[in-house]
Amino acid sequence: MCDELTVEGNEEFLGKHGLTRREFGTGAAGVAMLMMLPPVANAMDVVEEMVLVETPDGMADCYFVRPAAGAHAAVIVWPDVMGIRTSFRMMGKRLAQSGYSALVVNLYYRTIKGEVIEAGENYGMPEVRERLMPYRNSLSAETCVSDGKALVKFLDAQSSVDTSRKIGVTGYCMTGSYTLRLAAAIPERIGAGGSFHGGGLATDGDDSPHLLAPKIKAGFLIAIAANDDEKEPNAKVLLREAFDSADVSAEIEVYEGALHGWCPPDSPVYNEAQAERAWSRLLALFERELA
Repeated sequence: MCDELTVEGNEEFLGKHGLTRREFGTGAAGVAMLMMLPPVANAMDVVEEMVLVETPDGMADCYFVRPAAGAHAAVIVWPDVMGIRTSFRMMGKRLAQSGYSALVVNLYYRTIKGEVIEAGENYGMPEVRERLMPYRNSLSAETCVSDGKALVKFLDAQSSVDTSRKIGVTGYCMTGSYTLRLAAAIPERIGAGGSFHGGGLATDGDDSPHLLAPKIKAGFLIAIAANDDEKEPNAKVLLREAFDSADVSAEIEVYEGALHGWCPPDSPVYNEAQAERAWSRLLALFERELA
């Protein structure tokens, strides 16, 4: 889970390995205009728009991008704690170019529309963390499920979505747990989940997401940051035991040298090599589970 301790943990990990954050993130862009992702091979032409999705708590503004022709498996993209922004729209568009109808969600629609951070800002800035806290605190396990069901209903009503195929979900940082919660809540529709540097996936609490494994019918990819694993080495063990016991297919891996937040291209600790590896594993998961 992202907090000030995560920021300190990233800095400590880099120091232990003789690196500065600047050296580690060479090639990563702190400003959205400079961000780039590797091109998609045989990329499909896409259509993109901002849409409003009706939920029990109001209208969620989302970015919906899909191939220009045909009906395709849908994917819900939940951003990290910094919310919907250019980097996640880029990631959603990349999914669409790969053949999926992707819906990138504004987590904080209940309290604010659109982006909550400016280009160049990041979670390492105390003033940004302070600004984000009220938005983050507006969410819960319950809002995850109620929102998720509304997002699925929206997607299933779109002509660009093939409803004969199950839906994929991705979550980053605090929304990694959302993938497990929604897969357990509507197993008949969720066929694949990808959690990237997800927080709170396996805890001692009675409401820990890993305890939901018996309700899940989806294949999973759980990509863990190296320093998150150092802090909570037993989490991967609990996840492995839970998925195996429930006979649920799950690829659970600690990504060597990758820090919490390594996947989005605007992250100060963006690690292109490991982000691309995680991306390739996600596409393999979707191709297998959403066929």
